[in-house]
Amino acid sequence: MPMVTSGGREFEDASANARLAAIVDSSFDAIIGKDLNSIITDWNRAAERMFGYSAEEAIGQSMLLLIPEHMHDEETDIISRIRRGEGVANLDTMRKRKDGSLVAVSVTVSPIRSVAGEIVGASTIARDITAARENERRIRLLMREVNHRVKNQFAVILSMVRETNKRSASPSEFEEMIRARIMALSRSHDLLVTSEWAGASLFDLIQEHLKPFGHEERISLSGPLLTLQSNAVQNLGMAFHELGTNSSKYGALAGEGGHVEITWTVETGPKAQRHFHLVWQERSNGHANGELDETARKGFGTVVLQRVAPQSLSGSSSLERSSGALKWSLTAPLEAIVMPQLGAESGSDFYG
Repeated sequence: MPMVTSGGREFEDASANARLAAIVDSSFDAIIGKDLNSIITDWNRAAERMFGYSAEEAIGQSMLLLIPEHMHDEETDIISRIRRGEGVANLDTMRKRKDGSLVAVSVTVSPIRSVAGEIVGASTIARDITAARENERRIRLLMREVNHRVKNQFAVILSMVRETNKRSASPSEFEEMIRARIMALSRSHDLLVTSEWAGASLFDLIQEHLKPFGHEERISLSGPLLTLQSNAVQNLGMAFHELGTNSSKYGALAGEGGHVEITWTVETGPKAQRHFHLVWQERSNGHANGELDETARKGFGTVVLQRVAPQSLSGSSSLERSSGALKWSLTAPLEAIVMPQLGAESGSDFYG
C-alpha cells in the first residue's frame, strides 16, 4: 500500500487551494472576504467588475466603503450575527460603487472558521439584481396597465350594450349587433396583443376591420405609415366597424359599382402643431338610407362617429350624407393618434 508523505499532503492541499481560488476568481458573483472588524481580506474579479475597485484598492479597506452611509447599521448587524455563528441569506439591499452610483444586490453572508473551529471572519457573496428588480417593476407597471385596460374595455362594452339596446327593434337584432360590435373590439385588441401593446399600423387596423365585409377590390387606402397608440386603435377601430357595417348594408358595399376611399394625412399648423386628418368617403349608385342618415334617429354608429371617436382623441369630426354618397372626416392632434416619438413616414398603400 503506497504511503502518503507530508510533502504529498502539502501538494494536495496546495492543489485544492488553487482549485478553490480559481473557482472563486471565475465566479460571476462578487465574493468578498472580511474579518470580524469588517476589513476586506479577499476580493475576486467579479467584485472588481461590480463595484469598480481593484483588489489592491479594496483589500485592507472597511466594508463600509461599499455601503451607503445611511445603511451603515446594516453592516453592524451582519457582523453581530456572524459573531454568533449565524449567517445572512439572500438579503436584498443596496451597495455603492466606486463612482458613487448604487447597485441593487442580493447578499449572502456566511461565517469563516479557522481549523480550530473559531469564527475569524465572513464571506460575502453579492449578486447584482438590478435587472431582476427592473423586471419586477415592469411587471407591476404592466399589471396596473392591464387592470386599467380591462376596466376601460368593460366600460366600452357596457356602453355598447346600453346604446345598442336602445336602438334595437328585437332581441335577435340586439344579439346580432352587440355580437358584431364586441367582435370588432376584439379584433382591435388582438392587433395590440400581437404587437405586445406596442401599437398597431393604421393600414392593418383598417384592413382587419373591413375584412369581414369583403369587396376588397372596391376599397382603397392611402396615407403615410403610422403606428397608432392603443386608445386610437380602439376608438378608430370602432369607427371603421360602424362605417363598414353601414356601407355593407346600405352604402357603397351593398350593391354593384360602389367604392370606398379612405385617406389620411399629417398636417402642420401655423404654430407647428401637427394634426392627423382622416377622410372616409364612399359613393354608390343608389340612395343609401342607413342608421348613419342624419335625418333619422341617431344610431349607435352615428354616436361613435360624431361623439365617441372624436372626443376620445381630443379632436373633431363631421358626417355628411347625400344621395349615393357618405363622407366622414376626423381631425385630431397627432400626439393623440400615434405612439410617442413615432410619427408619419412617407408611403402609401392600397387595400386589394
